[in-house]
Amino acid sequence: MVKAIDVFHSTPISSQALTLRQMPFARQVPLPVEYKGVKVDCSYRLDLLVASSIVVEIKSVSALEAIHSAQLLTYMKLGPWRFGLLINFNVPVLRAGIRRMIL
Repeated sequence: MVKAIDVFHSTPISSQALTLRQMPFARQVPLPVEYKGVKVDCSYRLDLLVASSIVVEIKSVSALEAIHSAQLLTYMKLGPWRFGLLINFNVPVLRAGIRRMIL
């Protein structure tokens, strides 16, 4: 038997949970980057953008590393967002896998 939390770490399943709660979100949001007025194609994509104000980066790793936090902070700094969530679903208790970031 597969527990709901075992499959929740995928972005499509997370999106479905947000839909059921009637929360506005966008999935795989492209993040355009400009350098000295020139658009740079660096293919940044947000896993989820909830309510146009919270960047959510989803991971399923043995432990969150500094690089994961740096990735989320980069997205937040490149865009207009102040709030971010870094969620690691590969933990026994989900609460232990959530990091909140505020700029």
